[in-house]
Amino acid sequence: MSQLRALAAVLRGGGVGGSRLLLGGCGAGQARAARRWAGPRRGCSSRTEPLLPALTASSYVEEMYFAWLEDSKNVHESWDRFFRNLQASGPSGEAGERRPSALLQGRVLSHSHDRAQKVVEDHLAVHTLIRAYQIRGHHVAQLDPLGILDADLDSFVPSDLITTIDKLGFYGLTESDLDRSFQLPATTFIGGEDSTLPLREIIRRLETSYCGHIGVEFMFINNVKQCQWIRQKFETPGAMQFTNAEKRTLLARLIRSTRFEDFLARKWSSEKRFGLEGCEVLIPALKTIIDKSSAAGIDSVIMGMPHRGRLNVLANVIRKDLDQIFCQFDPKLEATDEGSGDVKYHLGMYHERINRGTDKNITLSLMANPSHLEAVDPVVQGKTKAEQFYRGDIQGKEVMSILMHGDAAFAGQGVVYETFHLSELPSYTTHGTIHVVVNNQIGFTTDPRMARSSPYPTDVARVVNAPIFHVNADDPEAVMYVCQVAAEWRTTFNKDVVIDLVCYRRFGHNEMDEPMFTQPLMYKQIRRQEHVLKKYSHKLIAEGVVTLQEFEEEVAKYDKICEEAYTSSKDEKILQIRHWLDSPWPDFFTAEGEPRSMSCLPTGLDEDVLQHIGQTASSVPIEDFKIHPGLSRILRSRADLVKNRQMDWALGEYMAFGSLLKDGIHVRLSGQDVERGTFSHRHHVLHDQEVDKRTCVPMNHLWPNQAPYTVCNSSLSEYGVLGFELGFAMASPNALILWEAQFGDFHNTAQCIIDQFISSGQAKWVRNNGIVLLLPHGMEGMGPEHSSARPERFLQMSKDDPDHIPEITEDFEVQQMYDCNWIVVNCSTPANYCHVLRRQILLPFRKPLIIFTPKSLLRHPDARSSFDDLAKGTKFKRVIPDEGPASQSPRQVKRVIFCTGKVYYELVKERKQLKMEREVAIIRLEQISPFPFDLIREETKRYANAELIWCQEEHKNMGYYDYVRPRFLTVVENKRPVWYVGRDPAAAPATGNKSTHLNELRRFMDAAFNLNAFNKRDM
Repeated sequence: MSQLRALAAVLRGGGVGGSRLLLGGCGAGQARAARRWAGPRRGCSSRTEPLLPALTASSYVEEMYFAWLEDSKNVHESWDRFFRNLQASGPSGEAGERRPSALLQGRVLSHSHDRAQKVVEDHLAVHTLIRAYQIRGHHVAQLDPLGILDADLDSFVPSDLITTIDKLGFYGLTESDLDRSFQLPATTFIGGEDSTLPLREIIRRLETSYCGHIGVEFMFINNVKQCQWIRQKFETPGAMQFTNAEKRTLLARLIRSTRFEDFLARKWSSEKRFGLEGCEVLIPALKTIIDKSSAAGIDSVIMGMPHRGRLNVLANVIRKDLDQIFCQFDPKLEATDEGSGDVKYHLGMYHERINRGTDKNITLSLMANPSHLEAVDPVVQGKTKAEQFYRGDIQGKEVMSILMHGDAAFAGQGVVYETFHLSELPSYTTHGTIHVVVNNQIGFTTDPRMARSSPYPTDVARVVNAPIFHVNADDPEAVMYVCQVAAEWRTTFNKDVVIDLVCYRRFGHNEMDEPMFTQPLMYKQIRRQEHVLKKYSHKLIAEGVVTLQEFEEEVAKYDKICEEAYTSSKDEKILQIRHWLDSPWPDFFTAEGEPRSMSCLPTGLDEDVLQHIGQTASSVPIEDFKIHPGLSRILRSRADLVKNRQMDWALGEYMAFGSLLKDGIHVRLSGQDVERGTFSHRHHVLHDQEVDKRTCVPMNHLWPNQAPYTVCNSSLSEYGVLGFELGFAMASPNALILWEAQFGDFHNTAQCIIDQFISSGQAKWVRNNGIVLLLPHGMEGMGPEHSSARPERFLQMSKDDPDHIPEITEDFEVQQMYDCNWIVVNCSTPANYCHVLRRQILLPFRKPLIIFTPKSLLRHPDARSSFDDLAKGTKFKRVIPDEGPASQSPRQVKRVIFCTGKVYYELVKERKQLKMEREVAIIRLEQISPFPFDLIREETKRYANAELIWCQEEHKNMGYYDYVRPRFLTVVENKRPVWYVGRDPAAAPATGNKSTHLNELRRFMDAAFNLNAFNKRDM
């Protein structure tokens, strides 16, 4: 009766699997039965609807049977099939008796009731079986080309999959049921045009769809339409069919992939190349994705990948000239481009060409990537987002990304999750990425059972409901079909999708490694494994698709191409790193690759521009928009500042952003809580207090034809989001892209992006980038994790020479920045902050800019600037000299304190209390790197008779001390001592005790101004 209750639930509109096909509709007899049980007819339709609440499942079936016995046309055709099956399986002479009088004898009615219940139960069992294959069929798919491992790390076969006859009992079925026909549910396409199939054929088709060389994970997706789309692609009989022409193309691509690796192995047998052997099918897989996407309208594809197979992808997908690749193996090649360069399997490429499959132009970019394998993932996403943004491609129909991964890294690297987590956030989505996992089934030497806790390396993708297609990489046609479906999925739904190429690594981690040390059984099998090209060529020859001669001619043709490129590569005498640019800016540089101008432009603004921006910043440009009362007070305070021609930190930032927007420069500010600002100072997004989701961004209401301003709160991520913004900044030099840390020291979880991409990107990959990092910094007594942005780390990686003062010329300031790897500043005034942001764009080149931003100074009454400090003709001050009484009589000054940042205001306050304005000069170092040798030399000469002090609030082993010390000594030619004042060395960047913090501050303030008893410690 339980199954009959389920049947009743279907009739009431609940739905069980696909049973609506069996029970849908009502005919005349059905209506009469309904009236007999529950009064007047309520109406019928072809849909399953709640018929009669009073009707029970068992009585309803009996009434349908009664009506059918009178005339089969009285009921819907699904009921007719139902009862005919019942009649065929009943005892001779009983079910075939169609006299109504027989129903009045309890025997037939009772028997029919039992039979009806059995039939319903069996149909529901078959529906459950179908669902079991859809959910868990991938667990028994034949995915491992070697035949020795289970891709899901588990040899257990789910008990609800029919792998042997005896398992039919799990569903209450027997072997005799195999030839019975069952109605198929609407949630399967295995029947094709047939609505019923014998159980034996149902199981065969399910195994073909879900347990062959393709394993599909998708039933966790909570969207019925998407699930049905995937079912149709993999269940429809004959869906995976290829023409002879498609097979020949696939073979030709497989030849190129395989023979390229063979060629490298022959010519450079002792070189590391991280070849693709064991997953040669990756090349035709990528080309299939690109072909399918190009046909759908995509004309730009941005890719990221680790080492393995990179040279092959460059050669056969991007189509980089082979001689440019082969010359990289020449150890005698001299480098002429700037920087140190990088190993060949880290380099990227940008190329525009005709896609031969679609005869359309397509641009392909492969991003350069360090050994931090998955670090490139968010960078690719950011660059893709930027290209979509600047094109107005709001649905990702023109630009897309492809990310390739290794199995161990995909499962193990947290940035993979961070990148997935960005995939559907409005300000970060790229409208679907195709992920291709080269699943070696091993890490470097680590068995997957020791490398991950999840069944598959791809399980992280489930968090965003991305379908996962596992496929045996030794079945090229299965791989091609999966790639076609993945490309269609991305085009149709604009969501991420994962292709898991289950393959093997024919050699070790690199060609010099011995894998038999740690995986002896696997590599014994690999040595016996037949190459995929050989297997597939034999298959096509046997099918008559190609002849042996045609195959051999295609191999010889590509071998000849490689040999000719090898010969020409020997003519290369110079290593041109610029040939490997992945993000060129053709309109920004000259033909020789140099900036168009080296003149340093002033960064000041007209008064009317300042007033207009200030008034907009202190108002709500939308009518009937109710803001928070506290925000109203903030806006009134801003208006008062503007009226008095003054600005605080927030207004200084507003002036920089607003003026750049006026000049057509896109500004994008991203990070945790940046819309309001961590310290509630910014308020760039106003929220209506009475209408949900109604917001206003005043910055986008400044000018009629201004550039757009994008301000977006990010997910709680640093690594992924900073990588994303770095990639965004790569797309165009004419944009100001800023990432702000919630607290400066939180950037340490993004240290990989800083170390591998931002600091050294130009040296390794000639990659110019103007990204700006805003890092709140300052010792406020907040504890070790909310105090220091770790300036020592950035300064340690600055490449200027501490022992040499460059030639001081008219363009010294600009030339220094042109030669450095990044710029590090700590501004102490809103005007200087505005200037440095504007200078970042007005410079004729791009360098990363690191700004240590304030916390308490955001509202400090003395940390204000006049509009005069931003007037036309003014510019950023690398050093702010003392402008008080001490500067009037420099020869009388006894001590000069050099400092940077917030500590300046504490020193000024202490000096005033001690009434030492004439004895002590305080000079602010605003640009720390590149070090302003010229200006510091002027100041030290000016105060020729004074002691020189470096004062910082950070501990001695942190902050700026180790960076400025040798440079100060170089400036004074080691002829004058320079003393240190600050906190003693410590392990943590700050104390967690407020009292201790204040005592430390008191001690070094005393030291800074105690002229007689100063404990001198030579720097």
